[in-house]
Amino acid sequence: MNIFSVFFFLSGFCSLVYQVVWLRLAMADFGVTTALVSIVLSIFMAGLALGSWGGGRLVQRFAARPVRFFIALYAAAELSIGVSGIAVAPLLRGGRSLLAADGSAADWGSLGYYLASGLWIALILLPFCTCMGATFPLAMAAIRGGFHGESPRSFSLLYVANVFGAMAGTLGSAFVFIELLGFSKTLLVAVAGNFTIGIWALVLSRTPVFSQRFVTNRAAASRDGESTPRLPGEVVLPLLFASGLSSLGMEVVWTRQFVPFVGPFVYSFATILAIYLAATAAGSRMYRIWAESPRSAADGTVWRTASILAGCFAVLPLLAADPRLRLPSEFMRVGYGLAPFCGTLGFLTSMLVDNWSDGDPGRAGRAYAINTIGCIVGPLLAGFLLLPAIGERWTVALLSVPFFALGFLGLFAGTGNARKQRSFATLAGVAAIVGLLLVTLTRDFESIFPGAVVRRDHTATVVAAGAGMQKRLLINGIGITALTPITKMMAHLPLASLESAPRNVLVLCFGMGTSFRSALSWGVPVTVVDLVPSVPPLFGYFHADGPALLRSPDARVVIDDARRFLERTRETFDAIVIDPPPPVEAAGSSLLYSREFYETAARRLRPGGILQQWLPSGEPIVEAAVARALDLSFSDVRVFPSVEGWGLHYVASQTPIHRRSAAELAARLPQPAAQDLLEWGPAATAQDQFQRVLGGESGLRKWMDADPRAPVLTDDRPVNEYFWLRHVFHR
Repeated sequence: MNIFSVFFFLSGFCSLVYQVVWLRLAMADFGVTTALVSIVLSIFMAGLALGSWGGGRLVQRFAARPVRFFIALYAAAELSIGVSGIAVAPLLRGGRSLLAADGSAADWGSLGYYLASGLWIALILLPFCTCMGATFPLAMAAIRGGFHGESPRSFSLLYVANVFGAMAGTLGSAFVFIELLGFSKTLLVAVAGNFTIGIWALVLSRTPVFSQRFVTNRAAASRDGESTPRLPGEVVLPLLFASGLSSLGMEVVWTRQFVPFVGPFVYSFATILAIYLAATAAGSRMYRIWAESPRSAADGTVWRTASILAGCFAVLPLLAADPRLRLPSEFMRVGYGLAPFCGTLGFLTSMLVDNWSDGDPGRAGRAYAINTIGCIVGPLLAGFLLLPAIGERWTVALLSVPFFALGFLGLFAGTGNARKQRSFATLAGVAAIVGLLLVTLTRDFESIFPGAVVRRDHTATVVAAGAGMQKRLLINGIGITALTPITKMMAHLPLASLESAPRNVLVLCFGMGTSFRSALSWGVPVTVVDLVPSVPPLFGYFHADGPALLRSPDARVVIDDARRFLERTRETFDAIVIDPPPPVEAAGSSLLYSREFYETAARRLRPGGILQQWLPSGEPIVEAAVARALDLSFSDVRVFPSVEGWGLHYVASQTPIHRRSAAELAARLPQPAAQDLLEWGPAATAQDQFQRVLGGESGLRKWMDADPRAPVLTDDRPVNEYFWLRHVFHR
């Protein structure tokens, strides 16, 4: 039996590696948008559901076959999953090339592009994810045929190992493999794992224990010849759906709740996921221990108690994310907030599937498929409907309701023991009161900004706060930018450096709108692209003339991923101004610093056009990696410090950039642009303002040599995002 635990630990490890890397590859190829992320995760979960259901049907259809037949099918499924690690990446890149060919994707509009890209991703991922889902019923068939005593609880055995493996895969990929190997070679680690399982299972299928025929009689398969009493189906299946819906829906909420405390780094998201998986596995393991006790079969109140506790624990993240709560480590918030709920769900899910299936792979497949369908619906419901409409607090409260509702059914379905009924009623009442108190008495992160303007959409929670030059813009609790003359220079420096007057400008990332506003002061059409729909409407909070500028015929605001826009548009521009949101180490940020991104941007520049890239001060390895990516993408790159002395302006072009003096640059400014440049100082004249930048110019080689060991920053090697090993070991 232990061999199946090893198999499913390794399989869970590989599956999470695939999920992490596939999601990132899809983001690089099709855009960093909430809709795209939802598409990828939904396809992944849909494949698991389809495979779980289909695998169960397959076992039932071929019930007359020897058990070794199902072991061989299981081995084939694992080998097929291993093939995905080699095939998926080039197929995704091929889809991007196909959709971008001749610029035709730009004509489809966002909905058409999402449909086309979603269909392509589904065609690639769904067969492999279906194989992942099929492994559960196929392995259960082998256990039922070869180890009858374990058959009634075989799902929970596999589930515990699989979830622990998934946790290891999450931590291993985020903290070790991607930093050392990059995405493509990390996939090969998972490939090796799946191939090891597949070959090992093929060898195992030849052992005598699996030579007998599959056991179809439940009584013969159950321990001591007796089947476990079934829980009512009208409760089991709704609870399984609710647990999947709420757990994955709350993952979306948890990201917004805890990012202000733990940061927008890949390690923060990996830690949240790892705690979720570890607690789920621990809860499932606790169920296994409880199920071994003699009293477990006679205790019919456990599922009701677990359901009520899940509802109460579901609102604990509201307390953990209360900014008034002081803890020694911000990551402790994640553990306190998530572990009780996830642990209870692990116990409940394992118990429900084991009880419903009693070792029958077909029934287990259907039950797990229903749970997985809930996992598909949850993020879509939370991200696109509940969060924009009612915010984090009431989304959490609403997602806890199904557990309370189903648990309270116990008050009306007598247990046959009046004392137990009274005890359960007391527990249910206390849990409901505690949950209500947590919802009403805790405070959200934005409460620390009295009078702030708060907007929510399917992408983020946006907060605009402060007054005067101390105004702040926060996206999911992370400060994005400030009112600073640096953001003005981002636009004026490249526009004044052009050979002739600009005809149009592209600004990537809106922020407070300062660079967009500065580009408009040149009197030319300006397109600005931002990912978060709630950001541009706050333009007037930071600039009094913002609403009027948005109504200007020269202003165009596009809500899209910046890279996806560049891939799809047919337009070319005289200047492209890029100011990715900080910090430089933020998850996904490398997609706006990579060589592939710069090569895409270069194709959208007119002859003689200039790209301006702002890079805040950072690690030497990051500065060198970005400099090398620019060097390989443009024929001429100049590097300047900011007017405030920190960070770098990279000014790049495919043709030589004319070397003008500060006086010449100042003379090229239209009067409104000159006034805009000097609005916040620090210099008194435009010439002096430009001189503060030109006087510190340095060669690109200086920054390429900042770290001689630095690789080129590419989509495959995002050295700015993955830094844990070099920080820990100081290398």
